[in-house]
Amino acid sequence: MSVAVRCLIISVIFSVFMQGCQSAAYGPWPRETMPGTLREYACRYTKEKPSLDGSLQDSVWQHAPWSEPFVDIEGSQKPAPAQITWMKMLWDEKYLYVAALLMETDVWATYDKRDMVVFHENDFEVFIDPDGDGQSYYEIEVNAKGTIFDLYLHKPYRDGGPAMPEWNCTGLDGSVQVQGTLNDPSDVDTSWSVEMAIPWQCLVPPENAPKDSTQAQGAGHSPWVGDTWRMNFSRVQWQLLKTASGYTKEPGTKEANWVWTPQWVIDMHRPETWGRVHFTK
Repeated sequence: MSVAVRCLIISVIFSVFMQGCQSAAYGPWPRETMPGTLREYACRYTKEKPSLDGSLQDSVWQHAPWSEPFVDIEGSQKPAPAQITWMKMLWDEKYLYVAALLMETDVWATYDKRDMVVFHENDFEVFIDPDGDGQSYYEIEVNAKGTIFDLYLHKPYRDGGPAMPEWNCTGLDGSVQVQGTLNDPSDVDTSWSVEMAIPWQCLVPPENAPKDSTQAQGAGHSPWVGDTWRMNFSRVQWQLLKTASGYTKEPGTKEANWVWTPQWVIDMHRPETWGRVHFTK
């Protein structure tokens, strides 16, 4: 058998293997085949606080189920994302704990100051609408350097709601770990992971925020067991070119948006399409 024939056979076998892996990883999307259907997640109560080192290896996370892999923001009518993303959550009386694992061959991030618009690079995003009214909600973004961009919206952009980037999620804690080398195009990375603790106390509309620290206690509160909040998670991913010093965005290309629950349009700011998070004991 010639070398060429052997290479062809190996190539075919590898292609079939990768297709099988992708099918196993993503599987059918029965709940996302039609607009209006939503994903749901049972967020479990924890008595133990995660380490918040970004590794996701501490035992407390073993009690939290992974979400389904993220899909394209426009749903199953679009191809599956090129790289897999999962999230998981826990909660206690003080915090909502969010973890995410983003498979990534080229980990890239340069923004390093709070409230820089990190979705202009690759990032992971959390959207929270506590009362599910589809109006006021919170957004927290983080890149692979651990830079935070957080903001509050009185209502979605399409309804004329201006963003308030001056809002900060006070007390937000967490970390990022890179499984590979940040901003190094000479190697192939594996993934990057996010771990954050979002204080319930910070989830207060700015107009209702306490005026000083003496009023802070009880300003925001944890959900009750059985409560359901509307939430979504997004990953912004840009096409990159490798350079001598790192990476740059490929000219003329748009970002990909990979999400937990699809929006069916390229617009994360449609809270009525976000998933349902059920707080359990």
